[in-house]
Amino acid sequence: MTQRTATVSRDTLETQISVSVNLDGTGVTKFDTGVPFLEHMMDQISRHGLIDLDIHCNGDLHIDFHHTMEDIGITLGQAVSKAIGDKKGLTRYGHAYVPLDESLSRVVIDFSGRPGLEFHCKFTRASVGGVDTELFYEFFQGFVNHAGVSMHIDNIRGKNTHHQIETIFKAFGRALRMALTIDQRAVDMMPSTKGCL
Repeated sequence: MTQRTATVSRDTLETQISVSVNLDGTGVTKFDTGVPFLEHMMDQISRHGLIDLDIHCNGDLHIDFHHTMEDIGITLGQAVSKAIGDKKGLTRYGHAYVPLDESLSRVVIDFSGRPGLEFHCKFTRASVGGVDTELFYEFFQGFVNHAGVSMHIDNIRGKNTHHQIETIFKAFGRALRMALTIDQRAVDMMPSTKGCL
């Protein structure tokens, strides 16, 4: 099987980002973003998705975290899309429920080529780890638009905001792992009756 890796750079007046991914990795990470809580969450993607991630970002953090969070989501989506290639043999769909103490989240993803995000998460606090919780929507919207996926994210229950967000990212990692797995019964097949994605 061809190695599914990619490196993408994004350079704007607001952020300078480099993202490298290995979709068939072991969960190795290297982060330098200036947003420790986001790095903790991206570590969940890597560990539970078995995706190696190397993400560096120099962003306008003196303003706030908005551009950094959104643009990392965009660049990660671009890198994942590039690493997948033509999608032949892809399982395509993935889903996961993940609990953490009182919190429970569900993520369902489809590498359909059609961007769409349903995000149903009512966080109990407006910020955690110095990050406005509304920015997690921006991160996932950026990913969805540039990875070309349909994704439903639901925090089903939770009281602790850290737990709520962590279950979302763990479930995202597990759903990615499932969707990105190569189906050994359909290695040369496009996972669509249309014949393309």
